Amino acid sequence: MPKSQEYPTLAAIDLGSNSFHLQVARVDGDQLYYLDAHKESVRLAGGLTTTKRLDAASQKRALDCLSRFGERLQGMPAGAVRVVGTSALRVAKNAPVFIEKARAALGFDIDIVAGREEARLIYLGVSHSLPLSAEPQLVVDIGGGSTECILGTGYEAHDRESLHMGCVVFSNRFFDKGLIDKASMKAAVTASQVEVQSVAHEFRHDRWRLAVGSSGSARAMGEVLFQNGISDGHITADGLKWLRERLIKAGEYKRLDLAGLKADRKPVLAGGVAIMSGLFEELGISEMTPAQGAMREGILWDLLGRVHHRDIRDVTIPLFMQRYHIDTAQASRVERLAMRLYMQLTGGDADDEGERVRWLIWAARLHEIGISIAHSGFHKHGAYILENADMPGFARRDQARLARLVRASRGGLDKLGYAADDELWPLILSLRLAVLFNLSRTDAAMPDMTLADAGDGTCRLTLPADWLAANPLTQTALEAELRAWQKVMPALRLTELRTDT
Repeated sequence: MPKSQEYPTLAAIDLGSNSFHLQVARVDGDQLYYLDAHKESVRLAGGLTTTKRLDAASQKRALDCLSRFGERLQGMPAGAVRVVGTSALRVAKNAPVFIEKARAALGFDIDIVAGREEARLIYLGVSHSLPLSAEPQLVVDIGGGSTECILGTGYEAHDRESLHMGCVVFSNRFFDKGLIDKASMKAAVTASQVEVQSVAHEFRHDRWRLAVGSSGSARAMGEVLFQNGISDGHITADGLKWLRERLIKAGEYKRLDLAGLKADRKPVLAGGVAIMSGLFEELGISEMTPAQGAMREGILWDLLGRVHHRDIRDVTIPLFMQRYHIDTAQASRVERLAMRLYMQLTGGDADDEGERVRWLIWAARLHEIGISIAHSGFHKHGAYILENADMPGFARRDQARLARLVRASRGGLDKLGYAADDELWPLILSLRLAVLFNLSRTDAAMPDMTLADAGDGTCRLTLPADWLAANPLTQTALEAELRAWQKVMPALRLTELRTDT
């Protein structure tokens, strides 16, 4: 693998469905020391219309916040910053258009992660905020648009689920205009129980020893219970009952007057309490410890691993190779030749090329993943798997990029929409040629070939004439490949097959 850049300072941004968080940390060896943090209540999920589109007001709040975050991050290199979007951006139909605006306002790329990947990052942040323990623990994170449940030991998450309920969504759904009564609270708690029942067996109380609550909802409940003398800061079943009674007595969130309750938490407290009540009931929780760590800290620890050569993605790839019974010998053949051709084409080396080389390596290792479904069109099946599977460490955009490479590793190019300025074309060309030259699936010596960028909009592939004469099937396949590239990318094409003498 190529070397990764190391940075003295890292930054993480969590684009939550309720709040946006920015966390900056200093790197000292294998440790992180948190420097400064910024939080703004954006309530992105509250801006989702009935047609699942972010309204103008919520977009403006978000973009204004990101502009301020961007000011704090000025001068930081792209590799030292990771920005992650969650539930609201997963479901919003106009998310792609909004993300382009957000990227411009912030100055950094934005990753939208699947629910289980969000859960992994949450657990990573929470586990680093607690004393290291060999005891299994349950971590629950009630966000604005989703709730994550994770079982783990030490720093490793074992089971992860994301439920379609959040404090913003539930507050809007059951407590319209902020009004709270006994019937609406009961309906909200019941809805939470129904949602949790689907994962109750997986997270049953005999599988863990400690229950931990992450993020704003859990910390707010713990603080209110502590400040009002109801508990020592832990969330308890009796404490939740007391909170439900106080909410119903107030009648609407604007009338809430509880010690320790911040103004920005009032509008979503009822939804959070209802969800937590359902979790306690269905999972057999009697007491929960609010944790300081959350997803933003998890993003930082994950980012630290990436720059210190402990990237979780490098763990995910071999696991997928094993799970889908990939022919590792063939994957290695394709990887070696693809790397060699790519280095020739770009004039670089593995260290200099950095992240792009990693994508080529991952694609080469997984290019036959679809064979587990069917041999016919396996590149298409492989792309589907990679785009839709849960892949720890990979954001949705990452999975889409990897799926695109695998989809293009063989078959027609004309329907894939490549252009001469497409950043992936050198990777695709190298991968396709590597696959083509290894169709025999043997360790036969490769010819002394050269793939070079001529600098005039063309690429030249040079091979020994006697080798081509001895391998007519490969020559025929190569000529077809050259014609295919000429059709889809006339401005940047392989020249006619050239042979040395």
